[in-house]
Parts: sequence; C-alpha cells; structure tokens
Amino acid sequence: MKIKSFLARPYASMVHSRVRKGMATAVADQQAVLQYLLKNGSRTLFGKEHGMQQVKTYDDFAKAVPIRDYEAFVPYINKIKEGEQNVLWKGRPIYFAKTSGTTSGVKYIPISKESISNHINGARDALLCYMAESGNTSFADGKMIFLSGSPELERVGGVPTGRLSGIVNHFIPRYLRGNQLPSYETNCIEDWEVKLDKIVQETMNENMTLISGIPPWMQMYFEWLSARNEGKKIKELFPKLQVIVHGGVNFEPYKARLLDSLGGAVDMIETFPASEGFFAFQDVIGGEGLLLNTNAGIFYEFIPAGEIHHENPTRLSLGQVKVGENYALIVSTDAGLWGYSIGDTVRFVSTDPYRLVVTGRIKHFISAFGEHVIGEEVEYAMMNASKDHGVQITEFTIAPAIQVAAGLPYHEWFVEFETMPADMTAFATTVNNYLRTKNIYYEDLMAGGILQPLKISVMQKNAFIEYMKSIGKLGGQNKVPRLGNDRKIADALQPWVQA
Repeated sequence: MKIKSFLARPYASMVHSRVRKGMATAVADQQAVLQYLLKNGSRTLFGKEHGMQQVKTYDDFAKAVPIRDYEAFVPYINKIKEGEQNVLWKGRPIYFAKTSGTTSGVKYIPISKESISNHINGARDALLCYMAESGNTSFADGKMIFLSGSPELERVGGVPTGRLSGIVNHFIPRYLRGNQLPSYETNCIEDWEVKLDKIVQETMNENMTLISGIPPWMQMYFEWLSARNEGKKIKELFPKLQVIVHGGVNFEPYKARLLDSLGGAVDMIETFPASEGFFAFQDVIGGEGLLLNTNAGIFYEFIPAGEIHHENPTRLSLGQVKVGENYALIVSTDAGLWGYSIGDTVRFVSTDPYRLVVTGRIKHFISAFGEHVIGEEVEYAMMNASKDHGVQITEFTIAPAIQVAAGLPYHEWFVEFETMPADMTAFATTVNNYLRTKNIYYEDLMAGGILQPLKISVMQKNAFIEYMKSIGKLGGQNKVPRLGNDRKIADALQPWVQA
C-alpha cells in the first residue's frame, strides 16, 4: 500500500463518522444554518431591504424573503459588478461561477470565502465516504481525470470569473496534483473537440484509477479512446480503473451504454453539484438516493412542484417534506443567494436519513395539453422500454407536435440510438405505454382521444453532438435539455433527422 492510500484510511473513517452523525441532526443543523445566514445577511443591502434584523423563525423568513430566480437577482449582481460591498453577503464574492442562463443569457453566481468550502468539501466527502464504505483506498495512488471547464479565469467587475469546475480545479490539494490529469495546459483549451483529443493523448497510456464528469461527455471520451485503440473497452485500456464519479444529469438513461463501453466492473459514485452549491452525494455504494448536505452553509426549502409558478406557493423546510413528493428545490446560501430557485426538482426516497433523487428541471417539461410531463417520467419510460427491447440510447429530447397536418397532436421524441430496435413501431408503443403508467394526466389525454401516441424521429449518429456544437455548448458541463414546451430545439434538430 502506498503512502496516499495508507493515509486516506483514517481520514476517510473520520469524515464518514461525521457524516453518519449528521444524519441524526439534519433538521436541527438546518435551523442552525438559517440562524447563521440571518446573522450575516442582516447587515447586507439585501438583508436591510428585507428586514432580516426582525426575522427570528423560519415562518418569519418565508414571509420576509420571496422566492426568486436568477433574473430577479440581476440588479444585485450588477451592484456587485459595479464594486459595491455587502450587497448579498458580507464583503464581495471571491469568485463568480459563470454558467448558462435562460432569459438572462450568461449567469454569474457569487461564491464567497465562506461558501467555497461547500464546493470543495462536498466532492471530498463523497470520495472519503466511498473509501470508508468500500475499504478501497488504492485508487488514490493512481491517475485521476476530472473532465471539467477551463481553470483560466477572467475578471467581471473585478471578481475572478469562470466555470465552477474550473474554479474548483484551483483547490485540488497539492498532494493530489501529481495524480491529476489532464495537464493544466490541456485543461485550458476552450474548444471541446481539440481539448478531448489532447486528453485522449495524455491519458491513454496512463494508470487511470478514477474518472469524473457528466455522463454524455464521459461517454464521448470513452468512444474516442476506444476508436484510437482498435475498439478496445475502457477496462482493457485502464485495467486498474476502479471509480467513476458522475453528476449533473440523471445517470440512468446513459448507464447501459457507459457500462458497455467500460467492459468491466467499476464502482459508481453519484453527486449533485451546481454553481449554487454542492447539494448531495451518494453515501452508500449501490444505495438509492443522494444524501442531502445539510450542514454546509445552505438552507433548503421545498415547494410542491405543481405550485412553483403560483404567486404564493407552499414553502416547506426540511422537517416538513414527505417521501415520494416532487418538489422544486429552493436554497439560501452563505454566498448570498436568498430564497433562490435553482431550477431543479427533487423527490425524497428517505427522510431517515434525508436522501433524494433529482427528477428534472422546472423549465424543462411538456404541458402543451395539460399533461405536465417531467424529466423523471420520460427517462423512466425510455429506460424501461430500452431494457424490454434490448436497445441502447445515445441521447434524446422531446417536444410537442401541436400543429399537425392531419389527426391528433402528439409528443415527438428525437432519439439517437446506439443500437436500433428490431421493430420501431413496437418500441414506440412500449415507450408510450410506460409514460401512460407514470403520468395520470398523459393517460387521461390518451384515453380521452386528445393526444395520439408519441412518434419517434430517429436521429443521425452524433446528431446531438453536432447540435450542441452548433450552439456553442459542446462539452464541459453543458447538457441537452430533455424536454421542451415548444419547438425551438426540435426545429434546430431537423438537419440531423434521418430521412
């Protein structure tokens, strides 16, 4: 056993013990976090405008601080860019995490000197809990790759700014720097395909033991590696590969294809990171759900998903949530986000301890006919139909087809197959039936003759890669939206639909 893996054992045991103890105090920890946030936030411009000095309880907080998305925070962000102090949090942010927005374009999420530890320690704790649970520490002695954004930072309003993954790259401990791939120079390449080619060159002959990234770009990395090595599986190329760390999107639709590319057993660790915070991680190998990070400067609220667009939605603290309900996730953080809707929906699979799964995006749904189909439901339908028919899916997205030439409207599924179904009509019927069982509103519309069964448009190979390239979002942490309530993406995909 080498020195790094040897020293990791007692540290992993200590952190694992702390995480386990925190499971029993999650609700109390959340109340303490709220008080900590209020104490510091009351001295800020935002706190003074919202009367935080008088806020004592969660009910007071919910009355004083409305739910906001990023667009509503832009005036405060602009004040920070102009050099003002104590706007959302004490002092000024030490970073802006730059991420893609919707109506606002680029978003600048503040990171404070207090909140940066959440991003660093969350990822650390995920790995250390895995070590403690599995007893496997040997991967710490091998090479590790983190498929991330560029660590080069620009300045916006005097604040260092870049992709979160690039910012976090600066905080990788010195003792792991020698294990880290790719090189700093390669990591700074902006063009994803040029960067990926260099990553393949730098890693293909190394002793890789851990690979981390979001599933679609990890899969692309695997395919390029395999293509340059006579079609070999990843475990043939990296026989000591032991751990895959993934997050950012639901893993299930990508799982079968990734496992096939690997060609051998590898442990999987799922995480729930975002520019706004590191929210949860898989603390038990093979267990369902991710453990909520309840004592790291983030106060969580939950709104029943069906109420997220209501003027006065129901707001719940952690102790009020129920297993099986779909909630919009709201956070207040020690980076200065207050009542902030991150755009994700979650469902608790356990409240002892608090473990959840990410079910979709608030803005990514289809409800053109009142069905309100969400990401979790379509991924469930696709995953089960693919198993039934023995096919593998590369990627897919869905849009409503409202103005049809003849007949009833329907959902159009744009699907890139790795392996095609023997009977496309039967496959589409299976997908449709699974969706009917998962969504009662969709079932009612089908049974009532309002919608016809979904239709599948088969995409050319690499269609979604080409689409993402065409909009300047290839690689990094960018993801293909699973659902659209309009035809914007559907229309853009037309050049890659098979004739």
